Amino acid sequence: QDPTAAHYMFQDDPFLMPKNAANSRLFSLSKESGRNAAKYIIKQFPQYFDKTFAEPNVPCLMPDTLTPQIEGVSEEALKERIRLRKVKDSVDLFDQLVQAGTAVSLETTNSLLDLLCFYGDEESTLEKEEEEKEDLEEPGVNASEQKAPKRQFQRSSQSSGSRWRENNSAERIFKIMPERNAHSYCTMIRGMVKHGASAKAYDMYIDLLNERHKADVHTFNALIAAVPYLKERFLERWELAKVFLNHMAQQEVQPNLLTFNALLKTLRRCGGVGRSMSLLVIKEMEALDIEPSLATYDHLLFIFYRGVDLCPSGIISEVLDDVEKRSFTPQDPGDGMFGSFKILTGLLQCCDLKDIKLAYRLNKAMEKGDNWKFLDMDRLNAYWSKFFSLLCMMEQIDVVLKWYKEMSPSLFYPTPKNILDLLQALDAANHLEVIPSVWEDMKQLGFNRRQDLLEELLSLMSREKHPDEIQLAFAKCAEDIKAVHEQTGREQAPLEWTGSALSHVALLFSRAGRTQDAWNVMERFQQINRIPTEQVMDEFLNCAKQTNCPDEAIKLVKLAAYLGLPSSQKLKSRTEKEFELSEKQK
Repeated sequence: QDPTAAHYMFQDDPFLMPKNAANSRLFSLSKESGRNAAKYIIKQFPQYFDKTFAEPNVPCLMPDTLTPQIEGVSEEALKERIRLRKVKDSVDLFDQLVQAGTAVSLETTNSLLDLLCFYGDEESTLEKEEEEKEDLEEPGVNASEQKAPKRQFQRSSQSSGSRWRENNSAERIFKIMPERNAHSYCTMIRGMVKHGASAKAYDMYIDLLNERHKADVHTFNALIAAVPYLKERFLERWELAKVFLNHMAQQEVQPNLLTFNALLKTLRRCGGVGRSMSLLVIKEMEALDIEPSLATYDHLLFIFYRGVDLCPSGIISEVLDDVEKRSFTPQDPGDGMFGSFKILTGLLQCCDLKDIKLAYRLNKAMEKGDNWKFLDMDRLNAYWSKFFSLLCMMEQIDVVLKWYKEMSPSLFYPTPKNILDLLQALDAANHLEVIPSVWEDMKQLGFNRRQDLLEELLSLMSREKHPDEIQLAFAKCAEDIKAVHEQTGREQAPLEWTGSALSHVALLFSRAGRTQDAWNVMERFQQINRIPTEQVMDEFLNCAKQTNCPDEAIKLVKLAAYLGLPSSQKLKSRTEKEFELSEKQK
């Protein structure tokens, strides 16, 4: 892998090679937005895409036929519209069949219910074709009997999509069905849970039991996931979840991976009860020979990481013992979110514990097989950013620089925090000669106007004297920083000088023997009503002496006298003693 190359998604358009994390996010979102726009146009205007010019024709690469081919009012036409996911057309055609007295088979009616419950009685869109992960997180609390916050409980939603409306088409069709089987009830329950009507879903489940039907495993999974919306107290939630598990055993429904993940997801919102019961759930999975997925570890780490009185390192080490042995494939909708919490949370723990060995293990597990694919661009950048910050804190500087060269920009774009961490690591290891190359990276990343970074950079370069070669490189950096402060143009306003920044730049110019540049900076002190330090004055006088510039030395004495500095007399004496002055200059 070329460490200087950008992410593969940008390599087909060199003009759009991102320079920093913000550009990377913008360009990647723009690309995905373009794809979605193209899909939308094809779906909305299929009549313009009915001609095939490809030779040879590859059907799987051609747009799907989305226009109904069967005309008239018939059950076959209804089936076709259901297959094409035409929600409104399917409901209208079903109503016409009922009004005409045509009996619709139970199988077809159930298929219509499936469509309505999936899309929430709204027309299908590209955005709704992928179910989003439910946000069931709630602050961890130690007291198992503590009540969940009422406002949080009421505001929580199980889906960011459409809400379940009262007496919608699905409910209306369900009520007029001449006969209903278990599939009918299960579809309604799952649709209600998906679209936030958990209480109605529970009532529907009671009706299913009263009709002596049996629910399938997917319905139980949905009901278990809805438990936090049915009960407020943590212990009551766990008791209701156990009720559903007992019903599964009574109805001889075999649990699957999604069942246990739904249970762990519910335990995330059960405070101390969740922490005490989650390990029992994992043991039950082992007893049934069900391998955990990434979402399983996500839930487990969330439960224990939120516990302030528990040491998280033990849990993450045990999780890593399992994860390191396997390469994962998606098995749960929550697997895609594994990276956003499990890996990043793990790195947060490593940072808190200052455990670099644990971080290396985590990184090795993330890179094994295709595990890295579970992280999108944003999460990958966040992951590497945290990992690099930990390296700067704990590793030797040679190792840090090796990782930095290999990671940027092929794996991540450093954040301002990463640059600050790197500068502090260079300072701690006394490797300040690397700063000019870091400054070049800062310019490339667009951080050359960050006041905090500029102050840190200037402070490190000017703190002490270095060999001439390094001082010249530092002076070049100072020149760039001076240009940023004095930048004129419509695009960006010049940065405001601070007294400390002026002092640092003047010192760097003086030590590099650039007397005129140093004097130009000294004049700025008077313009912005700042006072140069005695060190700055002495360094400038040394520079003037080294370059034999008595005129600049006299200007310095005049400036000190104008500002009323106590050191003006001392500077005057030094100038008279160290410079050969003409009568006029005297």
